[in-house]
Amino acid sequence: MEINSKIEKAKKGDQIAFTFLLDYYWNEVYGFMLKRTENETTAEDITIETFSKAFDKIGTYNNEFQFNTWLIAIAKNVYIDLLRKKKTSLFVEITDAEDQQAYNIADTTPSAEDALIKEQNLSRLLQCIKELKPHYQEVIQLRYFQEMSYQEIAVKINEPLSNVKVKLLRAKKLLAEIIERNR
Repeated sequence: MEINSKIEKAKKGDQIAFTFLLDYYWNEVYGFMLKRTENETTAEDITIETFSKAFDKIGTYNNEFQFNTWLIAIAKNVYIDLLRKKKTSLFVEITDAEDQQAYNIADTTPSAEDALIKEQNLSRLLQCIKELKPHYQEVIQLRYFQEMSYQEIAVKINEPLSNVKVKLLRAKKLLAEIIERNR
């Protein structure tokens, strides 16, 4: 089955497989969390963190279970953690382990996708970016216009590096859809 082969490729670090899995399961996880939270922003944040955690731990996925069931279980745990944090603090803390992980990941020059985004007609691109939700606008702005590394963005917006990567991936996907729709 195609899903299983994508999961196996993702376990080996294949970014195209990650993107496929994100696209394939996004609406299911997001819809599940939207029903629970009744808040689009919260549901989106939880979904982003869910995929971030899933991709970080994909090597532990047991294919005896459905992948979407595994994702939903992660989403539930992220939601429970969020509720606990809301009770104890107004600020989300980055753990020492996450902080160290952010410094250990080497973020090199912009990718080919990055270069393509910059080559687009700037005024048309800016109009399309304005159609994104503000938190997606922010990560696009920081990455492509201020040319910040993933690590710098994580520090600037006070979020774990893995969340920044997933947010940028999602922002680029949504931006591509907007650009295509506006052609």
